[in-house]
Amino acid sequence: MPTDPFEAVAAVEAVDLDGLSQYPGEMDLLSPLTLRCGLTLKNRLALAPLTNGQSADDGALLPEEVRWLVRRARGGFGLVETCAAFVSWQGKAFDGQLSLAAMDDDADRDRQRAALTALATAIADAGAGGIVQLVHGGARSPTRLTGLQPVAPSVFHEDSPSFEVPRALSGGEVEAVAASFVDAAVRAQQAGFAGVELHAAHGYLLGQFLSRTLNTRDDQWGGSFDNRVRLLTHIARGVRAACGDGFAIGVRLSPEDRGFAKGLDIDESVETACRVQDDVDFVHISLWDASKNSVKHPAQHPARLFRHALPADVAVVAAGGIWTHADASALVERGADIVSVGRAAIVDPDWPTHVILEGKAPIRGPRTAEALQAVAVSEGFVQYLQRFPGLVTP
Repeated sequence: MPTDPFEAVAAVEAVDLDGLSQYPGEMDLLSPLTLRCGLTLKNRLALAPLTNGQSADDGALLPEEVRWLVRRARGGFGLVETCAAFVSWQGKAFDGQLSLAAMDDDADRDRQRAALTALATAIADAGAGGIVQLVHGGARSPTRLTGLQPVAPSVFHEDSPSFEVPRALSGGEVEAVAASFVDAAVRAQQAGFAGVELHAAHGYLLGQFLSRTLNTRDDQWGGSFDNRVRLLTHIARGVRAACGDGFAIGVRLSPEDRGFAKGLDIDESVETACRVQDDVDFVHISLWDASKNSVKHPAQHPARLFRHALPADVAVVAAGGIWTHADASALVERGADIVSVGRAAIVDPDWPTHVILEGKAPIRGPRTAEALQAVAVSEGFVQYLQRFPGLVTP
């Protein structure tokens, strides 16, 4: 068993991907796509950024995370995203979360940079575009992980036994949050990743700022839509200025209310995408169920709304329960340029080959813990997956 990320890269078994580059059919899914920044993806299939708990308690990259990502890159996905990596220690949101935050100790910083560089290189060598998803948990960063009271745009309350009432960030702290995203993006670029994705979905801090109900500030960062969208546009502009035009930048959005994502209106979400369009290469919409149309606009699919509103050279990435070839094709027909795959990629790292290229029925599970570990899903990740029905054999 490899004990460091460098050994983990070498230990991942490669698969034969020649067919994915030679297959003449299914152009919408297997044809290359060049993003505005110049990054060319070999196909329109992405590994979704998934919470997996495979990093150390201090956020250090571990071999388990390397094996997971590199195995999916070698399995044929054109775009491979890391789990949500926290940009500051105040914003750590879950156990085993990867860190892109600044480190005070020189030795720790050097080790993390070297590990991230090895991971970025291995993903690129496998023929995939490697993207780091960046996040600040905000109200979803519990005290038990950070030692600090959670923060948010405004004070709000939820009727939940585990909910901790957050305090409102000061104006200076909002600026510091923005700087932490930019600094983390620079670290990702220095490590050799192709780009970053700003996580403004699922009720994390950037999504909290976009919310009409969670952001009731009366300063430049809240209240009106123009003010609520200001932090995200400020960060996107800052990352672009710091990293240049050749670096891929994406934004992930929850189009409408779902789970922790609250106070969202799809018309505002589409307008949010338009507000960042000059500084991003793709917009990644989290749909949960890609077969469903918008709640507010029942005759329209969210992907089509975003695709029609954005310039042609800003790609629309969409995720939401994709399992079959038909699921993926339908999402492309509805407007997505890239299809993001989560659970299907967990149980089958070669999903692009098996399902899209060869036309096989997907492996759906449940799978035994041993079978999942055999495809580079760590023991800790398997334990986390047990909370989701149908993935792990009881």
